Amino acid sequence: MPEAWCRDVAGARVHGTTRQVPREVYERDERPHMQPPPETAFDVPRWCDPKVHPDHHVQVLKALYSVPTRYIGKTLDARADRSTVRLYLGTELIKVHPRKAAGGRSTDPKDFPPGKAPWALRDVDAVVRSAREQGAHVGAFVERLLGGPVPWIKLRQAYGLLRLCQRYGQDRVNALCARALAFEVIDVRRIEGMLKDARRTEDAAVATGRVIALPARFARDAAAFATRTITDGRPADVEDGGDR
Repeated sequence: MPEAWCRDVAGARVHGTTRQVPREVYERDERPHMQPPPETAFDVPRWCDPKVHPDHHVQVLKALYSVPTRYIGKTLDARADRSTVRLYLGTELIKVHPRKAAGGRSTDPKDFPPGKAPWALRDVDAVVRSAREQGAHVGAFVERLLGGPVPWIKLRQAYGLLRLCQRYGQDRVNALCARALAFEVIDVRRIEGMLKDARRTEDAAVATGRVIALPARFARDAAAFATRTITDGRPADVEDGGDR
């Protein structure tokens, strides 16, 4: 056998160059410095060159890993072994993540700009808080929208409603959310459609020179025009320029 030949034949004769017996040199000089053999197979890493997408993530072996904002659009070198995924830009190590199974995701909130991490982490409570800041009815609408057993599947609709607040103004969206809640219509697309129809009507009115009446909620109450005057040392209300 090869092992017996190396030990008893080649290892037992005098080497032609060193003039020493290889087996004796091994036992005396080399074996004391050797480490024990590994108990597991060598972890062969796998390499790929993923591109950083606008959502701050790269895809490595069918799993997603986040990187800081400044690397969006760049192509990285990714090294994946059994336990970690290391991401490099050239020779610079920029991120280390624990290895995830296919379909998994590893997201570091620190990789996102301030205020953007909740969207990336799918934080339902943070989305509801943002909706409440746009108005009571917007907040109530989003609570209903995300109130089911799997709210994550409705997060995109909630994000869309918040974008509508930025595009059309929170007052308009708040009013339409109140109407939608009253009629039990929890559908962001319906609200978006009504906003677009209202915008087209306004644009057409402006183009034709017609006057658009302001909603009643902009009118002041009559009491706002009341004045007060001093009569016989006592204040008295005066309306329409006459004493009472």
